[in-house]
Amino acid sequence: MDMIVRPTAELKGEIGALSSKNYTTRYLLVAALAEGTSTVYYPAHSEDSDAMRRCIQDLGAVLQEDDEKIVITGFGKNPRDVKELNVGNAGAVLRFLMAIAALCPDVTFVNTYPDSLGKRPHSDLIEALESMGVEIEHQEGRLPITIRGGNPKGGKIKVSGEVSSQYLSALLFLTPLLEEDSEIEVLGDLKSKVVIGQTLEVLEQAGIKIDAASDYMSFRVPGRQAYQAKNYTVQGDYPGSAAILAAAAVTKSDVKVHRLMERSKQGERAIVDVLQMMDVPLSHKEGTVHVLGNGRLRPVEFDGDAATDAVLAMVAAAVFADGTSRFYNVENLRYKECDRITDYLNELKKAGAQVEERQSEIIVHGRPSGLEGGATINAHYDHRVIMALTVVGLRCKEPLLIKDAHHVAKSYPQYFDHLTALGASVEWVK
Repeated sequence: MDMIVRPTAELKGEIGALSSKNYTTRYLLVAALAEGTSTVYYPAHSEDSDAMRRCIQDLGAVLQEDDEKIVITGFGKNPRDVKELNVGNAGAVLRFLMAIAALCPDVTFVNTYPDSLGKRPHSDLIEALESMGVEIEHQEGRLPITIRGGNPKGGKIKVSGEVSSQYLSALLFLTPLLEEDSEIEVLGDLKSKVVIGQTLEVLEQAGIKIDAASDYMSFRVPGRQAYQAKNYTVQGDYPGSAAILAAAAVTKSDVKVHRLMERSKQGERAIVDVLQMMDVPLSHKEGTVHVLGNGRLRPVEFDGDAATDAVLAMVAAAVFADGTSRFYNVENLRYKECDRITDYLNELKKAGAQVEERQSEIIVHGRPSGLEGGATINAHYDHRVIMALTVVGLRCKEPLLIKDAHHVAKSYPQYFDHLTALGASVEWVK
């Protein structure tokens, strides 16, 4: 399904933020790893969280779901012996479950998205698991991946943080369950440190004790721990809300987004700070961000590593700023569902944006008068690219046609419904 985005001068209304994908997948996992019954309130509904639901059920968790919660009876440290797991296109789910699959005798992760997740490398995690005595078959670090585990060993474990923090998170979920104590050392630079903070927060809520160095480069994990069955409430999602807030910033708007905690550990909450730096009139109190946009924006310089999943939305806002913006330290955007620097900027250029790339930078020469538009855009099956390009389309003189925009469902199935409710002129076409 393709999406036509037409020029939209004004957005008005209020919505509840969608629930956090990152917290939902983590809560589902720690609930599955507990003996007993846990409840997760306000879980996200997205392809990622649905993949985690499906896979933990395959591994032996029992789920009961209604409109506001999921009740999960976990399998503890004894997952069911399954032959295959299908994570769809969900990279984080794959990596977390590769670690948990080390407790299984023989399980194959199948490759159902050869052009997206199937191209992404997982070698750093594979090497760490192999050092723990797990036998792994793989295609040069890529799917399909077969894990023959059953009795992984703790001890001294090294893992690279250069490509993704998800490898480290995966080991932090697994090591508390092992017989031995573990020491995890991170090699190189650690990407997306803020997301490790979310993992540690969820582990602590689940009753797991981990001693983390302040720079998150080393961890001491006592073995023989047990996850506790608990009740969890998922907070609103800043990465998805970033595009909504950016859309409000580039138009004349009166938009409120609820359920966005001021003190969230989500790095993407920086979207609020960045929009304030860009002189967007807004307030943030009692969990509600209220944007009174006037379409006028100042340029900004921002270190994107702390807020990886909000950078594309920030760039979309900067496209209309009065001056040149720079987003630096963003190289890990290249290793997502697509190359979110080269691929995204090429599409922005089609719409008329003036943008440049470096290996780890995005430079945006703002055009306050708006863009020409009138182009067909390839969003590379990437939900974040789809959302950000939609923001740009609102300020184009001619409509944008975004190909395969239904892939927004990976993280935010209601995105276009929410934009429509706020008055955006968007329309599905086959």
